[in-house]
This record gives sequence, C-alpha cells and structure tokens, in this order.
Amino acid sequence: MKKLTLCTLAGMIAYFLLLAPGVSAQEKGPHISFQTMIHDFGTIKEEAGVVTFDFKFRNTGDQPLILQRVVSSCGCTTPSWSKEPVPPGGEGYIRVAYNPRNRPGVFHKSVTVYTNAQKNPVVLRISGKVIPRPKTVKDIYPYEIEGLRLKTNHLAFTRMYKDQKKTIKDEIINTTDKDMTIEFVRVPAFLEIKVEPPVLKPNQKGVIIATYDASKKNDWGFVVDRVWVKINGQQPANARLAVSANIQEDFSKMTPEEKEKAPHITFKEKVYDFGKAPQRDQVEHEFVFTNTGKSDLHIHKVKASCGCTAVSPKEKVIKPGESSSIKAIFHTGAYKGRVTKSITVITDDPDSPTTVLRIMGIVEPPSPEKK
Repeated sequence: MKKLTLCTLAGMIAYFLLLAPGVSAQEKGPHISFQTMIHDFGTIKEEAGVVTFDFKFRNTGDQPLILQRVVSSCGCTTPSWSKEPVPPGGEGYIRVAYNPRNRPGVFHKSVTVYTNAQKNPVVLRISGKVIPRPKTVKDIYPYEIEGLRLKTNHLAFTRMYKDQKKTIKDEIINTTDKDMTIEFVRVPAFLEIKVEPPVLKPNQKGVIIATYDASKKNDWGFVVDRVWVKINGQQPANARLAVSANIQEDFSKMTPEEKEKAPHITFKEKVYDFGKAPQRDQVEHEFVFTNTGKSDLHIHKVKASCGCTAVSPKEKVIKPGESSSIKAIFHTGAYKGRVTKSITVITDDPDSPTTVLRIMGIVEPPSPEKK
C-alpha cells in the first residue's frame, strides 16, 4: 500500500512540475519568452538626454532563435538587439532607447520584434512623461544675424486676396553688448517693413512689423520675395528674410447669379504621358481647354514646377464657348527613370481657380555603346 501511495505521489509531482511556468518541457521549435514586455520610464527630464531599457528574453524552444528585425513606431525610439542566433535555453536582449529631445509630455511607443518563432511578431511597449527643459534665448529665437536673433526668418502671409492688406509681426532680440540699429533694403513696393523700437539696446526685445499689400503685387498664386537686413549700417552676407504669400481672387462675395454667369475652364485632358524619351531631348504637348462659362475667362498665371518645363498660354482672355491651349515643353536634360512635372494654371473661374496639369513619362539614358 505504501509503494502504491509513493508511486502515485511521485507521478502527481512530476505532472505538476511539467505544467509549472518556467520549468515546462521545451517548446517545439524556437520560442521567445520575455521577462517583461512593458516598461514605464516614469518621469524623465528632457535635458537628461536619451534613456534606455533592456527587454531580456530566453529561448524556451528546442531550436536556435533568430531575431530577424526589430522595428520602432517612430524615429525617437531606437532599438538594438542580439544579432547572433540564441541557442535553446540561451538568453538575449532588445535594448530600446528613447530620445526625449523636443518631445515634452506623456509618450507611449512600441517596438515590434520579428523572429523565426511561431508566435510572431511580438510587440514591446515603453511609456513615460518628459518634463520639458527650460527654454534658452536660442530656443526662443532660433535664427541669428550678427547677434540679432529672430523667432523666424520667413514672413509668411499665407493666403491673401488680391485686394487685401495684411500685417504680421516677428519677435526679435539684440543679444550683443552694443546698441543695434536695424534697417531693411531692397524692399519691394508692395511691402512695408520696420522695427519697433528702431534702436535695440543690449538684450532688448523688439518686433519686426511687416505689411503686405496684395493689390500692388503683380502676381498670383504662391509667391516668394526677399528683403535684406542692415545692422548698424552694415549688410551681413546672410542677412535676408523670405517673404511669401498665396495670392488668390476673392469669390466669397459672389452672389449665386454672378456665379451662374461666371467663366468656367474645362480641359480636354489634365495629364499627358509621353511614354519614353531620351535624355537631353524635349517633349512638347498642348493642353487644350474651353471656356464653358458665360463670361470672359482670364488666365492670371501659368507656372511650371521647375525651370526644365516651359509653358506659354496661347491667349490670356478667352470668350465664352471658345477654346485655346497651353503649350508645355519639357526638357529631359539629365533626368532618368520615371519623371512627373506639374503646371499650375490660375484663372478667374470661381469653381476651379487653380488647375494642376501634369506631364509624365520615362526618361531613358543613352545605351553604353552610344556614350
């Protein structure tokens, strides 16, 4: 009776040992088992820099485990890992580094692990909260001209109507130990620009005030100009500001009756595929269109996406019911492979004020024997 009881007890112990986590029989094939699949960094400071954590694992299978690739959910998270095959019973790691620079606040990121195991892929997760670093003068005013620091070197007026005036401001600071007089030269007629106060004391803040008059700008669509800055009568080489605007016609005040009588541009085709063309050649095509509206159609502007494409509208004013065309010439130059170039057409059609045409095809380089 004692022998039977001992045998039964031994069998039960062996059975439960086989089922117990971490001491079970080896999995068939490779198998990856992590100590943890989630890590919370807690609260970290941005100025402290990159933080890392090692996700440790064991191969609980009976064949070598291979980590094929590890992919992070964003560029701020960088993984590194064991490159050699991990034998049965062996251990490895996946180190996850998180860069908090310019990323204040709570974060949740993931890393996807691809292996030769059956349960594939595996997702690891990190989280935490970044306390932002104190802002320096360089952080607040990242652009610098001879000690004059600016929040931006681009005065962007964004969308403007043709009869509109708009004023924007750019904060500045004198970071030198001397008074600074600021002037602007080569200022176009449509722009008024000044600094208040006109003389900045050392470490004094000021503001650039710029006013754009679109009615004086003889152009349409997205346009960019530049003005040069003089500091204490001198003009440094890099002392210039970009000034941009997207000038459009204002159709918001049109009545339904006016829209009914408005012009309308209808293209026969908006995309031309030239197939194949050799390098240092040119492709020509005419985009035909018709004014299907009830009043004269005005072509405000036709602009190609690059200097390699020349465009010329046949006429600038098209009567109702009449047709015209826009000739495009694409110079293949040293391009090779698939190429797409665009042509922007701006008109007074309230339904389609901007139309984009495209020329595309394959540019073939010369064969080796012809070089």
